[in-house]
Amino acid sequence: MLTTGFRWALFTLLLTSLLRFADARGPNIVFIMADDLGYGEIGCYGQNQIKTPNINRLAREGIRFTDYYAGSAVCAPSRCVLMTGRHTGHARIRGNGGNGNLRPEDLTIAKILQAGGYSTGMFGKWGLGSEEGAGLPSKQGFDEFVGYLSHGHAHNYYPPYLIKDGERFPLKNVLEGGRRGVGGSGMGVAVVREEYAPDVILKAALEFLDSVKDKPFFLYFPTTLPHANGEARKAGKNPNEIPSLGEYKDLDWPDSQKGLAAMISRADHDVGTILAKLKEHKLDDNTMVFFTSDNGPHKEGNNDPAFFDSSGPLRGIKRSLNDGGIRVPMIVRWPGRIKPETVTDHVAYHGDVMATLCEIANLEVPSGLDSISFAPTLLGKKEKQKEHEYLYWEFYEQGYKQAVRAGDWKLVIVNGKTELHNLKTDLGEKSNVASEHPDIVDKLKKYIDEAHVPDPLWVPRPTATAPQPRRARSR
Repeated sequence: MLTTGFRWALFTLLLTSLLRFADARGPNIVFIMADDLGYGEIGCYGQNQIKTPNINRLAREGIRFTDYYAGSAVCAPSRCVLMTGRHTGHARIRGNGGNGNLRPEDLTIAKILQAGGYSTGMFGKWGLGSEEGAGLPSKQGFDEFVGYLSHGHAHNYYPPYLIKDGERFPLKNVLEGGRRGVGGSGMGVAVVREEYAPDVILKAALEFLDSVKDKPFFLYFPTTLPHANGEARKAGKNPNEIPSLGEYKDLDWPDSQKGLAAMISRADHDVGTILAKLKEHKLDDNTMVFFTSDNGPHKEGNNDPAFFDSSGPLRGIKRSLNDGGIRVPMIVRWPGRIKPETVTDHVAYHGDVMATLCEIANLEVPSGLDSISFAPTLLGKKEKQKEHEYLYWEFYEQGYKQAVRAGDWKLVIVNGKTELHNLKTDLGEKSNVASEHPDIVDKLKKYIDEAHVPDPLWVPRPTATAPQPRRARSR
């Protein structure tokens, strides 16, 4: 008969072995990304009119970054940087539009985690591939996918279909002209609005969590909220359309602002629903939850970014390489491992997620990336945190733009016009001090020359009137 002491010792040994095994395999990972959510649009970043209690809870229970950047100022390149760990001077996809397909040889976070034993699921807006070709999520490392592939399709919150893995599946919405189900482009005006796509997508994500609760998983949840509803604008409805305006319904605000607030609060609700599902399955302590945005706030569909001070103290919005267009919220929660209520000014960006998740998951970081793990910052090991010499962005709408941040210095070049700002003393990038610091301008321009690798798919046209670059045929 085993003595009580022996049984306790055996239990302790087994528990220690299980914990070591859990550490070896790495935690579960949930990565939530909002669409066009501004730096100042959630409570823990200073917002006081829009309610975001669940996102605020993430910040209270985890770490909040003050100096974290998106991969670009619009959707597709930002998501490409996130998925591949390469900045827009090296990335396959550097803008929205015609050349938005990943290739078979492209290495994504999902491919790495999938090969490392993770079940992988993506639910929401992809933006990196079409229904044909290698850009499909199912060919880029995701075991399951439900959502939108293209940006145009994603601008409709009541589409006639969504994509499951590589196939269309019908919703009950009807477009003008009688198109229903999987027929048509999915980008017309919905005259019958029965199924709100974010509901369908969230349900699929929760079912994924149910199915993988007993094994390591990576859930990528790039919600379309609070991006404007382009289809609603065509139908003469509120472009920030949502099934219910909730607590904002009777406020003395413009309809577009009520809609935006309700969309952000709805995104917050979905965060809370995912957290509740993790708790239901007792996964809290072994799951990292990330929350961020793909770029700065928009002014589409009559939205006024100034109404809620959507960029906070920053200058610029979506499509700007000033910080308001590219500096975004980043919050990470991992109970027992990340100290609650931590705030960090470590400078990081979407491209660093690749190295971070590899380190957290105990997987080898691929070589040749523009990615530095910020895991030491997350785990309170600041002395081990490596820093970027600089961060770099290039952008091809409204002419040609480039930007670099090195330390507190930020250089922005728009159609040949140069601006230099010290973000420590001029967070709002109001004072151009380029003429006072020509040596710093020269140094940062050398970084730009080093970072930009020409690509025939992305040809700069540095004129104020050119909305897009000349695009070569896709290769």
